[in-house]
Order: sequence, then C-alpha cells, then structure tokens
Amino acid sequence: MRILVTGGAGFIGSNIVDALVNLGHNVFIVDNLLTGKKENINPNAVFYEVDITDKKMLESIFKETRPEIVFHAAAQIDVRKSVENPQFDAEVNIIGSINVFELSVRYGVKRIIFSSTGGALYGEPKILPAKEDSPIEPLSPYGVSKFAPEQYLNYFNRLYGIERVILRYGNVYGSRQDPLGEAGVIAIFTGRTLNDLQPVIYGDGNQTRDYIFVEDVVRANILAIEGKGGIYNIGTGIETSVNDLVKMFSEILNKHIEPVYAPPRKGEVQRIALDTSKAKKELGFTPKFSLEEGLKRTVDWYNKMKGRV
Repeated sequence: MRILVTGGAGFIGSNIVDALVNLGHNVFIVDNLLTGKKENINPNAVFYEVDITDKKMLESIFKETRPEIVFHAAAQIDVRKSVENPQFDAEVNIIGSINVFELSVRYGVKRIIFSSTGGALYGEPKILPAKEDSPIEPLSPYGVSKFAPEQYLNYFNRLYGIERVILRYGNVYGSRQDPLGEAGVIAIFTGRTLNDLQPVIYGDGNQTRDYIFVEDVVRANILAIEGKGGIYNIGTGIETSVNDLVKMFSEILNKHIEPVYAPPRKGEVQRIALDTSKAKKELGFTPKFSLEEGLKRTVDWYNKMKGRV
C-alpha cells in the first residue's frame, strides 16, 4: 500500500516507517526535521522536508503521493514547552492535524492512524489504570492539543466516512529517542548515566508513569492497519515511579546512581497507567516487552550509538 507517515524522521515515526518498509509498503515521509533527524530516515522511503502547518506544501505531497493510509505521528510533544507556549503547541498539534485530516479526505485516504497520548489526556484519574472512557481532564496544553485532533478526526469520520484509529500511548521509550531533549525521562536518564552525569528528578520521584517500549508501540500501529476503527490505550497497565526507574538503571548498569532532586514542573501528572484490555480484545495487542527488558535494549542501543546521538 501507499502510506504517508507524518513525523517519519522522529523517534516513534521513524520506527513505524522501518516496520512498514520491511512489510513491503510504499512509504512516504513528511517531517520538518525540527526534532526529527536525517539519520532516522529510512533510505527506502521517499522523504519530504515539509512542516504540517504549511498546508500548501502539504497538499502538493498528498496530490503527488495519493496515499491510501496516513500515520499521523508529527507533533509538538514537550509538556513543558506547551505550558510555556500554548499557542505554538496548538498551531502544530491542532492546526497541523486539521491540515492532515482535511487533505486526507480530499485525496481519498482510506484510513488515518493517529498517535495520541494516554499519558497526558486523563489528568489525575481517580481510578487506575485509566480506561478509554475515563474523564478527559488534561493538566497541560499538550494534553488539550492532542485531544482536540481526536475530536476533529471523529468529526471527519462521521461526516465523510474516513476510517480512523486513535492510539493513546503511555510513556514511550526506546531507540532513537533524543537523550538531549526535554521529553522522555528514560532517554534523558540513559544519556546522563552513560556519560557519568547525575539524572535530575523533578519532584519527589514518587510520580508514576506507564512506560511502554517503542517496539510494542510500533506493533500496535501495524495492527491498526487492518484492525477495528476506534480509540485505544496503548500501554502496559503498570505504574512505575521515577525513583524505581533509577533503581532499575542502577541494577542494569551495575553502578550506584545518585539522582539530583529539583522542584516539580507545572503540567505534569502525578500518577498514570493505562488499561489496554480494549486494544487486546479489538486489535489483538498485548505488550511483549517488560520494562526491564526494554531498558536493557535501550541502554544497549545508546551504548552502540554513544557519541552519535
């Protein structure tokens, strides 16, 4: 099939592209390389350096490639940046997404698979793990700007019949996540510990996340090609505190790690875990990687790439 992947040079998007290419699909990548990297681009895919907020250029790509499926992974993903600059966050995540959806309808795309967030959407759920029908109460503009495209996509589905699968991820980690970025605690911790620097914990370290390995996320996306349309949490259902994460790093690296504690950051949730029973039932998705195994694979990758990322 002819498949377009927005954000296909980024952390999650490039891993999705690799899987699609390996399955024999004809893949096209759209990425502005603001956070994506040229070295992530699969040589067997066609790359367009275009921003999704540039509708005119984006339309020329849709017109040329005529994709059957669109994986929409391009986004502003940093919670802190969204708090600092809600307007920029909305321009990318809401307006950019509307551009992608409108053009998908105009050029006959059959299905859109949208990378959303479960980690930031539900706020502080009263019951954990959170289900897809848990109250939507985001604590950050990022959570708001990922929920809005979900609603627009549902609108385009109702009005025009375009198929859609919305995947709400937990905290994704693994190969190609930027260790120097502002998002992705595991990547940042890995980068610092491998360079003998102390990891920084914002808050008391008791805050929990549902960490899911990128290969599991990729598999969920592949299942979404043929799976039932709808909204699905993609996580493990397991809460892991940041303090426990440090302990796991210490064991894997066989070294004592002493973190530095700093004041908590605005917009970040205290506890989250995602119920994935719906994804298991309707998509056939269950995570394969334990956090320990995923961390070992992540550390191995960063060790191999040391000095290059």
